[in-house]
Amino acid sequence: MPQQSKYSNEQFENLFQDIIVALEKHNPSPDLAMMVLGNSLTHVLTTQVAEDIRTEMAEKFCQVLLSSVKK
Repeated sequence: MPQQSKYSNEQFENLFQDIIVALEKHNPSPDLAMMVLGNSLTHVLTTQVAEDIRTEMAEKFCQVLLSSVKK
């Protein structure tokens, strides 16, 4: 069963497009793009997520990321 998001498609697409535009503007190498995105994720986790659930949230994110790139 697909998971229902609490965010609208419009909210998601607008933010996603802004990030893609920034990446395309700077044309970083894949490793630089991943470093910047990784640091952005760390920033979100440390500034917006309670300390007691950060590790769990990061682990879940990593699991989803890995499953999304597996063939």
